[in-house]
Amino acid sequence: MKVMAIVLAAGQGKRMKSKLYKVLHPVCGKPMVGHVLQTVKEAACERTVVVVGHGAEAVQAYVGDGAEFVLQETQLGTGHAVRQAEALLGDEEGTTVILYGDTPLVTSGTIQSLLDLHAERGAAATVLTAVVPNPQGLGRIVRGEDGRVQRIVEQKDCTPEQAAITEINTGMYCFDNKKLFEALKLVTNENAQGEYYLTDVLEILRKAGETVEAYVAPDFAEGVGVNDRVGLAEAEQLMRARIVRAHQIGGVTIIDPAATYIEADVVIGSDTVVYPGSMLRGKTVIGEDCIIGPGADLTDTIVASGAEVKHSVIAESSIGEGTSVGPFAYIRPGSKVGKDCKIGDFVELKNAELGDGSKVSHLSYVGDAKVGKDVNIGCGAITVNYDGFNKSLTEIGDGAFVGSNVNLIAPVKVGDGAYVVAGSTVTHDVPAGDVAIARERQVNKAGYADKIRARAKAKKESAKKN
Repeated sequence: MKVMAIVLAAGQGKRMKSKLYKVLHPVCGKPMVGHVLQTVKEAACERTVVVVGHGAEAVQAYVGDGAEFVLQETQLGTGHAVRQAEALLGDEEGTTVILYGDTPLVTSGTIQSLLDLHAERGAAATVLTAVVPNPQGLGRIVRGEDGRVQRIVEQKDCTPEQAAITEINTGMYCFDNKKLFEALKLVTNENAQGEYYLTDVLEILRKAGETVEAYVAPDFAEGVGVNDRVGLAEAEQLMRARIVRAHQIGGVTIIDPAATYIEADVVIGSDTVVYPGSMLRGKTVIGEDCIIGPGADLTDTIVASGAEVKHSVIAESSIGEGTSVGPFAYIRPGSKVGKDCKIGDFVELKNAELGDGSKVSHLSYVGDAKVGKDVNIGCGAITVNYDGFNKSLTEIGDGAFVGSNVNLIAPVKVGDGAYVVAGSTVTHDVPAGDVAIARERQVNKAGYADKIRARAKAKKESAKKN
């Protein structure tokens, strides 16, 4: 049976009070509509249609060719929104799942279970419901003696008995596709809001003798929709807990889940330990047996097995096996650090490659550089890569030694095994095996320190008198 999906994403989201289109607000690093589209993809939906309205261009730019689009120019209710997809899906045989672009917590497992029940019972429509602790303001599911859905009653229309029902409508469904679009033709807008409601389709199908079923989501949070910033934060909290739990089940130790932020697409290997204050974002991939944090901030970064990163920021870079980073290092985009390296405190790398076993232990800047294996870069050393207009490359060969407080004025090459003496400012290439000294010879002036002190003291006393 062919399975399709319609994702309703045309609402303006006025309560968000934002210039950003509502379904593009991120939850754990991914726009809400991105979570929903990932869910329908994992549920093996063969075609997905996104119904867009205000801000359509922004949604289409984000989704790209990941879905088809239809425009709901005027928001006239959920039934009207679904009808906009008729030109694309109306002639299809199969089952259509209807979801919302602002319900990021629904899972593919639940959608698959919804579809399975729908097929098993031969239903024309199956509602995804949830049992919630507080149903106030939500539509109640009224079932008959046979357990099937009789109707959905909104809060304002509930009797006292119906108001006590805790099973609610999430607003998500699956339908026999042909029967859905035939029933939509019979939906009217004769209601207080003057809108065409998708819930009316259920009553139309039931009166026609069709079977209407309901599947209860295993976690009521899956039905949570985001309407404002408060709801966005609640969805973020629920998603964070789910992500952390999945990593823990996968063999990752997370010392303090509440103090750890991990986005949806992050991958972490088993036996890695994540300490509090860490933020793992984007497409970050961390290997096995790593120590991450405390205070590690990684974005779109690859960390190989056995590495350690603490109190450091790394973006769009890669860290090799067994390498130690931090504390307080900053590794900027384009950097590639080999295995068994050391990047120490207050070191900054930018678009730099370091070979295996190399060390930049403290207080240095290495930018636009290619550094070989087993190189030692001393405290305070700097690659001077920018002349105000152009970035230039510094190359340091295998086994070279760069002393403390050295300036390497790019473009410049330091050959294999070369030695640059501390305090040097190097403006010319250093051949392999050579020693470079680029500083003035030291001169000591006997007794001159007392003269300098006396001069400085006199100047200070004169300033006080004036």
